[in-house]
Amino acid sequence: QVQLVESGGGLMQAGGSLRLSCAASGRTVSSYVMGWFRQAPGKEREFVAGIRWSGGNTGYADSVKDRFTISRDNAKSTVALQMNALKPEDTAVYYCAARGSASYGIPTSRYNYEYWGQGTQVTVSS
Repeated sequence: QVQLVESGGGLMQAGGSLRLSCAASGRTVSSYVMGWFRQAPGKEREFVAGIRWSGGNTGYADSVKDRFTISRDNAKSTVALQMNALKPEDTAVYYCAARGSASYGIPTSRYNYEYWGQGTQVTVSS
């Protein structure tokens, strides 16, 4: 099993940047995939970005792929989400998630991830 803890959320003006971090503990094997999701009030939890522990393959939602960058430090079992050019519509609770195995690509459905952090609030003002 894996335990996930997010940090780095906060308040930021539109156009600014924030860097989120996810610390993973427990067993994180090379086949694991780490993902970032977000959920705004009244909306479904949506995929933001994902990365494989092995190889660093990444995937992004269309809404963020030109602005956000996901990265990982395998030795420290941490995953970061660098968020640039923030927009008010980026406001949401951001969740770190992990999938124990993935045979293809980066899963984008919330239901394909087994482990979840408690979330960190990101608020972007105009």
